[in-house]
Amino acid sequence: MLEVKNLHVEIDGKKILNGLNLSVKSGEVAAIMGPNGSGKSTLSYVIAGRSDYDVTSGEVWLNGVNILELEPHERAAAGLFLAFQYPLEIPGVATMTFLKAAMNAQRKAREEAPLSTPDFMRHVREASTKLGINQDMLKRPLNVGFSGGEKKRMEILQMALLAPKFAILDETDSGLDIDALRVVAEGVNALRAPDRGFLVITHYQRLLDYIVPDTVHVMSKGEIVKTGGPELAHELEKNGYRDYVCEAA
Repeated sequence: MLEVKNLHVEIDGKKILNGLNLSVKSGEVAAIMGPNGSGKSTLSYVIAGRSDYDVTSGEVWLNGVNILELEPHERAAAGLFLAFQYPLEIPGVATMTFLKAAMNAQRKAREEAPLSTPDFMRHVREASTKLGINQDMLKRPLNVGFSGGEKKRMEILQMALLAPKFAILDETDSGLDIDALRVVAEGVNALRAPDRGFLVITHYQRLLDYIVPDTVHVMSKGEIVKTGGPELAHELEKNGYRDYVCEAA
């Protein structure tokens, strides 16, 4: 499903990713863990198409398409979704207007008819109820005045409505209390499917207690330096990253 091959990335002349290789199969939930500055968020931004990163070599394939040749909106239309560590507030843009525009843009890319207002409202009502999102939140500008947990729930709502083929969660657990973490994880787990893949980026084991990964990768200095099963996350929680930082040095 996702294949990252020998990916080298710089920003302002500084190397961040150094020949990174990563494979995530269809139906798989893969986790990436690593210390600050290891390049985890950079990887997510490059896959999504953020323009201020310079890909000097390498490829990123999603379902047989090299998405590095696509614009960000084309990657989204191809089924890619990124949940940000720090979701942006967008004053003046109504949440419901944003959600409807996003859903219909995806439908247009698939040559499907736009959703009618009643159908759109039904989809949003059902998904928001499952995620414990207060309906009053949907009446406000996107993410404006939301708590950290509310912003993360809103991103998971977007993911539920768009139903992407591949979703990247960049430190979704950041700033969440235990109740919000549980709700967000349940929203992610509800979307697990044989034809959908996930890449979960996190520092901590606690998220992986709720979103149990199939594979755990350790990242250090812009490379994957260790791959294992869910037990690897427990090892990292116990021992930290010191051994892997030394391996990558």
